[in-house]
Order: sequence, then C-alpha cells, then structure tokens
Amino acid sequence: MLDVFVYGLASVLVVSLISLVGILAIPAKSKHLIYLVSFSAGALFGDSFIHLLPETMEMGFDGTTPIYILAGIVTMFVVEKIINWHHSHDMHNKSQHVKPFVFMNLIGDGVHNFIDGLVIGSSYLASVPLGVATTLAVVFHEIPQEIGDFGVLLRGGVNRGKAIMLNFFSALAAVAGFLVSMAISSYVGNFVSMMVPFTIGSFVYIAGSDLIPELHKEKSDKSAMQLLSFVAGMAAMYALLLIE
Repeated sequence: MLDVFVYGLASVLVVSLISLVGILAIPAKSKHLIYLVSFSAGALFGDSFIHLLPETMEMGFDGTTPIYILAGIVTMFVVEKIINWHHSHDMHNKSQHVKPFVFMNLIGDGVHNFIDGLVIGSSYLASVPLGVATTLAVVFHEIPQEIGDFGVLLRGGVNRGKAIMLNFFSALAAVAGFLVSMAISSYVGNFVSMMVPFTIGSFVYIAGSDLIPELHKEKSDKSAMQLLSFVAGMAAMYALLLIE
C-alpha cells in the first residue's frame, strides 16, 4: 500500500507540473491571446463530449446523470453571479481589472484536476501498471488544455507571474483528488461517477457563457483565425483518443 501511495503521489505531482507548460508555449508578450481563448473554448467542448461524456456512459448513464450535468451548469451560473456581484460592489479591489471569466476558468479547471487525481488514485489502487497508464493518458490530455488555460488567464488581465502561480495552484487540485481517493477508496467509484458529469456541465457553461462571448468582442477580421483555433482545440482532444 505504501508503494501505491508513493507512486500515486509522484504521478499527481507530475500532472500538476504540466500546468507550467504555458511558460514555454506562450511568448511573454503574445498578441494572439484571443486565439488561445478560442482554442481553450474548443478544448473544453471537445473534452466534454469526446472524453468525459463517453467516460460517463461507460460508468453507467442513468436518470441521475443529466441531473449532475445540469448541477454543474447551475453551480457555475451561481458562482459567476457571486463573482460579478463582488466585482460590481468592490470598485477599490486591486484585482478589479481581472475579468470574471478568469475565476470561472480556474474553478472549472480545478474541479477537473481534482477528478484527474481521483481517477489516478483509483487506478493505482487497482494496479500499479494501470496507474502508470492512466497517468500518461492524463499528462497527454492536460498539455493542450493547460496551454489554453494559461492563455485565458493572460487574456483576462492576469500578469504572467500570477498566471503561472494560479494555474499551478489549480493544478494542485489533482493532489487533493488523489488524497481523497486514498481516504475513501471503497467509495471513490461512486464519487467519480457523480463528479465527471458535473464537470461536463461546468465546462460547457464556461466555454459557452464566458469564453465564446469574449471571442465575439473582437473585430470580425479575426473571425477566421478564431474559428480555426476553436476547431483546433476540439481536434486536439480528438487526437488524444489515438494516443490513449
């Protein structure tokens, strides 16, 4: 059991470090952050319908599954209302220039990373080889998404240093998920079956309600590249099926 814990903890730490990939992938003064926002929106939709929805169906799609998806949408709606209320009533806040979709993206990504930690932990509990295979799948899955998330933070008004820190702290939710899976190993399967559709709802809301409206604020001459970036985000998620 100790070996399982050590291997699993090392795995989720590696997954968390993937959040730093944006440092290398995005230039310090990139003028094309809007395309990364577009890529991120496509990646969120792609992740929801190409990876998470089939995973939900494999675990058993029943009458409660749509409820969990809707719960994710409603929760993100409430969270966004709270964030917008805070911004409108706290005009002296130093982070006032930071756009609300930044916080929404961090919350959604944190929930997803938490689930990754749960899945990695439950895989190691089944067997070490399965845990290693699952970790590799999660790493490949996280790279394109973390690049998009980093771009979203920069686009939302967060400076580069703070974006690195926030993205990393969000990624550390994977460690929390792993520790929870170790603590409630006999119930983790049921918990994951609830959290995965919840994440689908969260991602669909964030991509459709926060990121796409941000794209529509740009000039029409960028629409073609936005569309290409949007589709590229989906294509990256689909391409991961070949790797996994």
